[in-house]
Amino acid sequence: MSGAKSSADPARAAAPGTSTGTGRARRAARRLRGWGGVAGMALALAVAAGALIPLSRHGGQATLVSVGPAAARGVPAKADDCVDPEASLPPSNADGPNIDAIKRRGKLIAGVDQNSFRWGYRNPTTRTLEGFDIDLVKAIAKNILGDENAVIYRAIPTSQRIPALQNGTVDVVVRTMTVNCKRVKQASFSTAYFEAGQQVLAPKSSAITGFDDSLKGKRVCVAAGSTAFDALKAASHGADYQDFTVPNQLDCLVRLQQNLVDAVVTDNALAAGQAAQDPAVQLKGSPFTTEYYGVAVKLGNTDVVRRVNQVLVDYRDGGDNSAWMKAYRQWLAADLPGIKSPPAPKYRTG
Repeated sequence: MSGAKSSADPARAAAPGTSTGTGRARRAARRLRGWGGVAGMALALAVAAGALIPLSRHGGQATLVSVGPAAARGVPAKADDCVDPEASLPPSNADGPNIDAIKRRGKLIAGVDQNSFRWGYRNPTTRTLEGFDIDLVKAIAKNILGDENAVIYRAIPTSQRIPALQNGTVDVVVRTMTVNCKRVKQASFSTAYFEAGQQVLAPKSSAITGFDDSLKGKRVCVAAGSTAFDALKAASHGADYQDFTVPNQLDCLVRLQQNLVDAVVTDNALAAGQAAQDPAVQLKGSPFTTEYYGVAVKLGNTDVVRRVNQVLVDYRDGGDNSAWMKAYRQWLAADLPGIKSPPAPKYRTG
């Protein structure tokens, strides 16, 4: 598994020919304000076009490569009946064949996002990756390798998270990835590290009221391979989403700003960060699902799952002074206020 090569394409830019009209460009420019204004738009388009700027590999710094406190409760394991997919293996600090391979390499290879504000994004002033997910990657690297910067970051589109694990491109995916029954057949997951829900993002002036029939006839953007895509597939409410499916979720915000779509369906945690970038948009209605983010690893790499779960035990420990709460206050509290603790871990008992 080489950390020097890319094996998947990064997100593509907005659809060709969609920004050539001067009237449309003026409308887009008026919509771009705040952190996500003109500079943010330029950054988003650079990301979507694959203009990745690697972090330095010198001095123990991380590398970016583009590839396309509640008590725990036990949950009985069921071979064929997926009842509680976020129930994971008990934590352990023990090594194993996959942990040993990471140690021999001297780097943890992590699949992340680089364009989700507050979660995993490139700071336009420092040109470094930052966010809630990035802090968790650093904690995993610190536990396994003794150095939080011993990481090769690989930016992966939403639709490539599972393939990147299956083909060995990455050791872990820490990318706002919802644990569900479909995915636990394709990858192994840690315990939950964040609770989110699907919600609609639209312009403040829009008549759209949420994930309901107000979407009928509307152009709705969604990321391929996301739980939002599955939700629309199950109940579209008359929305046109198949023509507006994109590789990376932030591509939806760009299209919304360019008036190429009427709304976006995504995790409310991601959407809150996008609303913080552009004050012309807002979350509509209420979350219509309850979902949990987990760290994903290749199916069957149980030693890595147990090790990550031990990292999460330590990460949650300490109540209001825990590393989890500190990361929450730094990255998420401004946009997602009121969270008092991380989700309780659930472990399989059989």
